[in-house]
Parts: sequence; C-alpha cells; structure tokens
Amino acid sequence: MYAVINDRGKQYTVKAGERLRVDLMDVQPGADVVFDRVLLVGGDEGADARIGAPLVDGVAVKATVLAEHKDRKIIVFKKKRRKKYRRKQGHRQRYTDVRVDSISAAQNEA
Repeated sequence: MYAVINDRGKQYTVKAGERLRVDLMDVQPGADVVFDRVLLVGGDEGADARIGAPLVDGVAVKATVLAEHKDRKIIVFKKKRRKKYRRKQGHRQRYTDVRVDSISAAQNEA
C-alpha cells in the first residue's frame, strides 16, 4: 500500500517501512508523528486507488522521527561585471529523517 501525503506544502509518495526526508520539524528524535493530510491511497498494484477531493477521509500515515541533519552546503554567488560587486553566501538546509511505520486506511468507501 502506498499513499501521497501533503506536508506543509510539499507532496511525498510513501510506502510503509521506507525512510523519508522532510523539512525540519520541531519534534525530538524517537517521537511519533502522524501525517493526516493524505491526498491519495493506493494498493500495491494501483488498481484500487482512492483519490481525495482534496483529502481522503479516515486515512493517516504514522511515522517515527529518526534524526535531524543538515544538507550539503549550497553556495550563492552574485556578481555584476565591471562594477566591483561580488557577494558570496552559503546555505545549509536542515531536514528531518522519518521512517514511515504504517498507512491506516478506513475500508468503508462512500
């Protein structure tokens, strides 16, 4: 079973047991989180997919927070030629690793 979830404006396709990298969450490692904004739920073959309008009712994805990390550094360099204008700035995006434990779907369809 797989699901498409919406987490703070970004969409992720998840399956039970896989790891996922999301934007930084204010949750301690080891804590459980629930993603209740599920846009689509499907079976293994995709034949019995349920599509929400915009969300699927009664479906939640339970996950466990594994750790928080920083991504690799990205260099932002601005330059205007012949003007002696150069600016160099670095940025490291912070993210949270989560493991999807289960996708709980209600069996009654309307």
